[in-house]
Amino acid sequence: MLKQTSNLNEEVTRFVDGLDHPLQKEITQLRQAILNANTGLTENIKWNGPNYCFHGEDRITMRIQPPKQIQLIFHRGAKVLEQPNEKLVNDRSGLLTWKTNDRAIAAFKNMEQILASKQALSTLINDWVVAAR
Repeated sequence: MLKQTSNLNEEVTRFVDGLDHPLQKEITQLRQAILNANTGLTENIKWNGPNYCFHGEDRITMRIQPPKQIQLIFHRGAKVLEQPNEKLVNDRSGLLTWKTNDRAIAAFKNMEQILASKQALSTLINDWVVAAR
């Protein structure tokens, strides 16, 4: 049973519930993992998927299409910013594939991968929120 997260957005829940997606349970698990990791995150729909903001700034976007895997895009918003000299966070877990020093992707193909990386993902989310300010 998933822990009920108080900051689940009803609009996002309706969006996810209306999906015909083979990884729908994984999407729900990731939503809760993200929101449980940092209570300062808020949830909305952006770029046709769940999106997570900290103090109104986009930080993590869930890419759900194509439906072979779920990707979490870690970023600093839609605008291109000056690149930091080093990667924004230290990813000891190896979950992130870096695109630039301030943009990375974590990909999940099944529930087992999500559950196995839950603690590491929580740490990454919190580190990202702090570093992306």
